[in-house]
Amino acid sequence: MGKDLKASLVLDKNYKIAKVDDRIYGSFIEHLGRAVYGGIYEPGHELADEHGFRKDVIDLVSELQVPIIRYPGGNFVSNYRWEDGVGPKEQRPRRTELAWRTIETNEVGTNEFADWAKKAGSEVMMAVNLGTRGIEAARNLIEYTNLPGGTYYSDLRKSHGYEQPHNFKTWCLGNEMDGPWQVGQKTAEEYGRIARETAKAMRLVDPTIELVACGSSGAGMPTFPEWEATVLDHTYNEVDYISLHTYYGNQENDPANYLAKTMDMDNFIKTVTATCDYIKSKQRSKKTMYLSFDEWNVWYHSNESDKKIEPWSIAPPQLEDHYNFEDALLVGSMLITFLRHADRVKMACLAQLVNVIAPIMTENNGRAWKQTIFYPYMHASVFGRGVSLQPMLSSPKYDSKEFTDVPYIDSAAVYNEEKEEVTLFIVNKHLEDSIELSADVRSFEGYSLVEHIVLENDDLKAVNTADKQAVQPHNNGNAKLDNGKLEINVAKTSWNVIRLKK
Repeated sequence: MGKDLKASLVLDKNYKIAKVDDRIYGSFIEHLGRAVYGGIYEPGHELADEHGFRKDVIDLVSELQVPIIRYPGGNFVSNYRWEDGVGPKEQRPRRTELAWRTIETNEVGTNEFADWAKKAGSEVMMAVNLGTRGIEAARNLIEYTNLPGGTYYSDLRKSHGYEQPHNFKTWCLGNEMDGPWQVGQKTAEEYGRIARETAKAMRLVDPTIELVACGSSGAGMPTFPEWEATVLDHTYNEVDYISLHTYYGNQENDPANYLAKTMDMDNFIKTVTATCDYIKSKQRSKKTMYLSFDEWNVWYHSNESDKKIEPWSIAPPQLEDHYNFEDALLVGSMLITFLRHADRVKMACLAQLVNVIAPIMTENNGRAWKQTIFYPYMHASVFGRGVSLQPMLSSPKYDSKEFTDVPYIDSAAVYNEEKEEVTLFIVNKHLEDSIELSADVRSFEGYSLVEHIVLENDDLKAVNTADKQAVQPHNNGNAKLDNGKLEINVAKTSWNVIRLKK
């Protein structure tokens, strides 16, 4: 490859995809590993507040501005009795947790998590157990969390010290129900029926809620996408979203192919969208089904060490991926992919938030720090609010082991009319060369360049630790704006945030 690679894009405020739902910057806390115990909750820690929550962790979560957090699982929810996690702590049972084969102490449950989410400035996306339980437990839980009082379960909540209802608005009907690893795995017919009937009962208690049906556990499942079609055939009128889950890894150590995996994600979203629209047509419905990408991330570094965990321990270090620089680039590209599908992807949850495949890591009784993936996630969440625009991009391309015609430049743009700001997110996937990018932004007359943030590192395998932030952004990027023309020399393998303001 020569050194004269060029790309161009046109950005016009009239080329709108859709308003970005802030909830695409959501995350996930499951009762798994050290996400809860030793993560958000560590009563003995010197920075713990009066409820045992770590204030240093809350500060880092607040920096990310996470709008919604899925809870309590994940695979965990399919064997969870929510009643075990409410009421006096000394009376709560210890249970065998079957999904991850640990002991759940139930010190933290629904009320504590609602308290924590408030401190972190987040809404809660609650999940119900459709593995070992069903309609009745879900109905009772929503009565407990959402009714003001005057019934058995709402009064039980009051007796537990919570006078006001939590008013959780978004609910997941189970988790990954087609997965053989799931306790209570179901066929699409079985799940479609129970999801529909549970949805009906929950809506009778609180008609204002939104519901998410389980899609396939991943695009590689043998059930995909027939599962989505069957489930939606049963639930189309009862639910508002269908879920998508995906994780990527670089097991082959092939960075060019790894960074191209957003092509797979793009295709996954398009396939689920098409399936939703097929059922919409089939049922002669006027309603559009939206997507909740409620599990996504990089996950592969911890696979070997997780095989060595002693079963039936309490909050062992599980799924503790230590992310490197190339992981941050892929996470940036995944966020760009959501923005390009803002018309259909309305919620997404980076799985997960603390310690477990997470942007934030902690030491027990020690420090908390930012992993490499913290930065693109934070930039997208903080600067990516507004209307997603369609950049008309022309980029040189490459072929990798699994993908053809992969654009070296990945881009998305968000226009915040109220604040008179426009933000361009750009990833250069080229492993060796920078790319000269010229962008026509004449439609944003009177705008000037605020900053050009860059995340770059010569070592794709560089990681952050509590002692050293080897990968962190700087804001002395080289973008120049002159007469509506933006010129950027996009560094090789870099994540870029370019902000313009009137």
